[in-house]
Amino acid sequence: MADVFTPKQRSAVMRAVRGTDTKPEMAVRRLVHALGYRYRLHVRALPGAPDLVFPSRKKVIFVHGCFWHRHRCEAGRSMPASKVDYWQAKFAANQRRDRRHRRQLQALGWKVLVVWECQLGPRKLERLRERIERFLES
Repeated sequence: MADVFTPKQRSAVMRAVRGTDTKPEMAVRRLVHALGYRYRLHVRALPGAPDLVFPSRKKVIFVHGCFWHRHRCEAGRSMPASKVDYWQAKFAANQRRDRRHRRQLQALGWKVLVVWECQLGPRKLERLRERIERFLES
């Protein structure tokens, strides 16, 4: 199936995809702040520049989009119809990089929590709040 956008339009669409301050990340940041925790953002000195960093606790939180990081939910299983080989390679590289960053952080003594975009639904926020609180208190 051919792309519905011209190469120039597709390039503009892809350029608009944000890496930081995404809606899911902002939701997690608001939730963590409301719990009374303070954090640093995107510490580049750490592998993967985690989204939220709690230096005194040696804990980090990554907020992953289900599509880009290939979660097991419905959004993570969808595949673009065009250039399938390209996307499969890109997604596999994303997953390898995520695993490598988690291993590197753990080797440095950091505890890692991954929050998936699909876990931020209105009915799921309470469970996520409890999960984050347990992670940060343990």
